[in-house]
Amino acid sequence: MKKIEGLIAATFAAYHADGSINLEIIPAIVEKMIVDGLTGVFICGTNGEGPNLTVEERMQIAEAYVSAANKRILVLVHVGHSAIAECRKLASHAEQIGADAISSVAAFYFKPSGLDNLVNCMAEIAAAAPNTPFYYYSIPALTGVGMDLVEFLEKAETAIPTLAGIKYTAATLHEYQACVNYKQGKFDILFGYDEMLLPALAVGAKGAIGSTYTFAAPLYLKVIQLFKAGKLAEAAATQLHSVNMVRCLVKYPPIPAQRAIMKFEGFELGKCRLPLVPLNSAQEENFKASLQEINFFATVKDLQLT
Repeated sequence: MKKIEGLIAATFAAYHADGSINLEIIPAIVEKMIVDGLTGVFICGTNGEGPNLTVEERMQIAEAYVSAANKRILVLVHVGHSAIAECRKLASHAEQIGADAISSVAAFYFKPSGLDNLVNCMAEIAAAAPNTPFYYYSIPALTGVGMDLVEFLEKAETAIPTLAGIKYTAATLHEYQACVNYKQGKFDILFGYDEMLLPALAVGAKGAIGSTYTFAAPLYLKVIQLFKAGKLAEAAATQLHSVNMVRCLVKYPPIPAQRAIMKFEGFELGKCRLPLVPLNSAQEENFKASLQEINFFATVKDLQLT
């Protein structure tokens, strides 16, 4: 698979009122992603509540996304789990159903003891899908695993034949830039902090994966367009809409708050699973009001029409 350009939406899990997974809504989500101009979807990751789902549920969700996408957009399947055997099961399944790529976080209970251990773990997972590109998903804020990722690339490029790159979810732009430029850009380093997309573009990002692309893709696509046109002041002003939205969002638990935005946009995803707790009615109203105050919805709508 060639390097990914553009935006990959890290989509959210959807549930019925009884708590079972809602597969029926997935085609509508995929169609929205296509209409919004996204390059692909990243499923069953952090925002997709992968750790809150059973392996069987994750397989069903992956099948539904691959079927709905029908090769019109990329489907990247997160296969990370606290047990490597389960990761391998998910990886093998993703390859069998025709996913475009797989990705995995480091084990987050018994954590890798060092870089070699981390590489060996990722190699075990990737080997279960020998014909599918593999991205290491680095998100130290949640896994507690933060190692030198340039050194990871040095060791992993021989240990993992299918290594395509890294899903890089951290604010350390200097390391991100070093990874992007490793061996003249050998690997695909996908940036993961939406509110820092413009700075990432400035140091070489070509592709990004993020949750807010699910409901605000036109905003970020405009940032990319303006950056490519050399209109940096306008790009920064557009990026600021994302920053202001995130400043509202982080006053609440981030995943429930983003699920609320999807609800505001007409996608009822149901209640997230414990230990995540949805916003209550008062929180929803206050959150929506704060977004309206910064003209977030109007801005996204206006950019969608341009």
